[in-house]
Amino acid sequence: MSRRKVADKREILPDSRFQSPLASKFINCMMHKGKKSKAETIFYKSLSLVEEKSGQPGLNVFKQAVNNAKPSLEVKSRRVGGATYQVPVEVRAERRTALAIRWLIGFARERNESTMEERLAAELLASYRNEGSTIKKKEDTHRMAEANRAFAHYRW
Repeated sequence: MSRRKVADKREILPDSRFQSPLASKFINCMMHKGKKSKAETIFYKSLSLVEEKSGQPGLNVFKQAVNNAKPSLEVKSRRVGGATYQVPVEVRAERRTALAIRWLIGFARERNESTMEERLAAELLASYRNEGSTIKKKEDTHRMAEANRAFAHYRW
């Protein structure tokens, strides 16, 4: 990490279908080995599956699912003396979104449905309803931060 200057944030261009930067970021995170068109196809097909199952616009369900998965607290390791403490810290807005996207994609890949479109659609619907693995991960993260609240004064 450079000490000279802070790296410039790159602006993420909105996706072609919904003109949403969040959807574009999700597609970029889902992409494997530079296959962006494949990631876009999977994402758009899963949103159409979500529309069929929920009866609501797919983009709205997607945005609400990401918002439901965003953590507000997390723990970071902090070494004080000879001991390492798990210190609870608030999560920055950009990192919240990144964590939510990462968790949604990761838990979608672990599901048992036959295609990635179905897996992603099922995980998005579960997160939209505040259930499923992604929400459990968020709650575990919050629980861990709450349990270590006594070490909050070590925050830097």
